[in-house]
Amino acid sequence: MNETTTSPRQIAVIGAGSIGINCALTLQRDGHEVVMIDPLAPGEGCSSGNAGLLARSSFIPLSSPGMLFDVPGMLLNPMGPLAIRWSYLPKLLPWLIRYIRAGHEKNLQPTADALQNLTDACVDLYAELAAEAGEPDLVKRSSYLYVYETDKAFTKDASSFALRRKMNIEVQELASSEIQATEPSLSTNYRHAYLVPDHGFTLDPLALMRALAAMFERRGGKVRQTSVLDMEITATGQTKLFLEDGDMQVDQVVLAAGAYSGKLAAKLGSPVPLETERGYHITIPEPGPMPSMPVMSGEGKFLATPMSVGLRLAGTVELAGVDAAPNYARARTLIKHGQHMFPGLKTDDYSEWMGRRPTLPDSLPVVGRSPKFDNVFFAFGHQHIGLTAGPETGRIIADLVADRHSNIDLTPYRADRF
Repeated sequence: MNETTTSPRQIAVIGAGSIGINCALTLQRDGHEVVMIDPLAPGEGCSSGNAGLLARSSFIPLSSPGMLFDVPGMLLNPMGPLAIRWSYLPKLLPWLIRYIRAGHEKNLQPTADALQNLTDACVDLYAELAAEAGEPDLVKRSSYLYVYETDKAFTKDASSFALRRKMNIEVQELASSEIQATEPSLSTNYRHAYLVPDHGFTLDPLALMRALAAMFERRGGKVRQTSVLDMEITATGQTKLFLEDGDMQVDQVVLAAGAYSGKLAAKLGSPVPLETERGYHITIPEPGPMPSMPVMSGEGKFLATPMSVGLRLAGTVELAGVDAAPNYARARTLIKHGQHMFPGLKTDDYSEWMGRRPTLPDSLPVVGRSPKFDNVFFAFGHQHIGLTAGPETGRIIADLVADRHSNIDLTPYRADRF
């Protein structure tokens, strides 16, 4: 399966986050000469500050039946998981309409199936990659705990866990006493929980990305820290990249620039409705007792992950566009949420961060060959699962470059589906 059926090519991967790094590694493994291009060092964009979760079961579409009725309450709650910059609403509105329409019941199972194809093997794949890079301890196998204070929130999420069970994910329901036995650091306010075994997380997302990028460079890969200003397909069929620090010409290009992929895709004749879900985190280096596994708040929709750098509280969605200044008040709401979840939490010292999740309205990424150019490949729009879906996305891109048959249907990820 790993033997290439094409001669080695010169390939540029635009983007050095989780998706770009995984694409670069799999292409390099096939014998291609690969360069990663990003204005930031590898892993320092959105991949650096995510919650670190390797979420096999994160295939529930973001837009789901009945979600529209929850939005007003979320927006009116200053501590809620969703915020919109109202000055951005006119530009956002077409995307929002598509997003709401995508939440129709008929789309639920097909979308979940397509997402599961990208997420299911993530823990094993990252464990292998981390070991290969000489950093096996950066990936930890664990369960994943969802906790609820109210019957209403617990019942509301029941359908998503029923779907997970239907799709062969083990789910255990815990009563209040079992929650405390599982995670003693948690507040006693939690009355219900779902425990999902066979998941995992990384103890440091940035360190993991750096380790993988370093392995790529040790094997002869190149990293070019610069911006792509434009690109064009030449008369010889190659791709010319106009970079901030000069130009280069390559045989093939993989566009994996996350939230910044939309403009370049449009230049290549594939405009897509890519939006930015801005997420925030707080990392507390000395938090006191930490949970042993990632814990998700069913009401607050934020995640607490124990890491080597401390306790990371991550979540929230802010729709404000890719270039708007951060609103770190959103991050600081996570402190209050964290103190509520963990009564003994020490928050004297913490760091704040904001990242840009690239999201299409139907919750699916764009992964595949460009509809316009045979030597251009797309790998972006992975919403909240960029870390989780990295290895499988890299495999898909390498198979396409090598003209190997894929064992999954790639139709749902096409750029021209909109």
